[in-house]
Amino acid sequence: MRATLRLLAYLTIWAVGATMLLPLAWMVSTSLKERGEVFVYPPEFLPRRTLTVVVGGEERRVVEVEWGGRRIRAALLRLGPGWAEVLPLAGGRALKVPEGRWRLVRVISPRWRNYLDAWRAIEVDIRVLGLRIRSGFALFYLNSILVAVAVTLGQVATSALSGYAFARLRFPLRDGLFLAYLGTMMVPFAVTMIPVFCLLKALGMINTYWALILPQLTTAYGTFLMRQYFLSLPKELEEAAMLDGCGRLRTFLHVALPLSKPGLAALGTIAFLSNWNAFMWPLIVIHDKEKMTLPVGLATLQGLHSTEWTLLMAASTMAVLPLVVVYAANQRFFRRGIQFGGLRL
Repeated sequence: MRATLRLLAYLTIWAVGATMLLPLAWMVSTSLKERGEVFVYPPEFLPRRTLTVVVGGEERRVVEVEWGGRRIRAALLRLGPGWAEVLPLAGGRALKVPEGRWRLVRVISPRWRNYLDAWRAIEVDIRVLGLRIRSGFALFYLNSILVAVAVTLGQVATSALSGYAFARLRFPLRDGLFLAYLGTMMVPFAVTMIPVFCLLKALGMINTYWALILPQLTTAYGTFLMRQYFLSLPKELEEAAMLDGCGRLRTFLHVALPLSKPGLAALGTIAFLSNWNAFMWPLIVIHDKEKMTLPVGLATLQGLHSTEWTLLMAASTMAVLPLVVVYAANQRFFRRGIQFGGLRL
């Protein structure tokens, strides 16, 4: 009975995992297709194309024909009502084949050039740190890296300091202040969006990198996560450091902080992922193409009347690569650090 339940649990996990991975796999598959193959019905998962051959100076589609009890490949010359005229590739005269006895030959053919086309789809001309950048996608990449790294470092620093203060320091109304700060997590982004925008406009920060970084430097969830992690650490280690002459700040920097690496890694991973994917706020505060981040830049590939889906999927695939790298590098810390989020209040 226990083995059956375990098998069912594993099957459920695999089914849920496959469901979550299917959109990602479809995105990668679409990024490797020809433009005309995206909306083929019935849809095909693997990137395929119809095999062609040049006959008489013209490109013809290749078909597989049932003729004389065997299958042969031929070039499709003409189509008629209920028949097709084909020319065997092995040589000979043209054949008129009834409908149902021939089919197009389609082969797996990934189009890797879509990634290069997506990289060059948006043209800019700007210098960054002495380097001339002409690829809009490369510029969006640099902007996203700059903002995501700056916000991640800021959130890790502020959350570690505030989390340690709420976990170890004693001051009036500490627990009430912590619960009030934690309550800000329930305030929707739409409620604070306009006041923060007006504040940044008054400070002259709209359409600057500061508008993307400053409002995100603090996070109630990060403070909560780090507080829970510091509460899980034994106080005896810090007390021993203080007996040796360490002050509170030095104890924090040299004892508590090194022991909290899993929590910091978990927080850093969450902060990087959320800010890398941010769309609404950068769309509101950034107007110049030179300062756009990847999610907003990708939206420019969607036209009013048509969308280059192969290029959009190729660009999206390149956009998720840093997320995969960050999570893969920190997953062993991430799983351990996130466990302390529900220890105690």
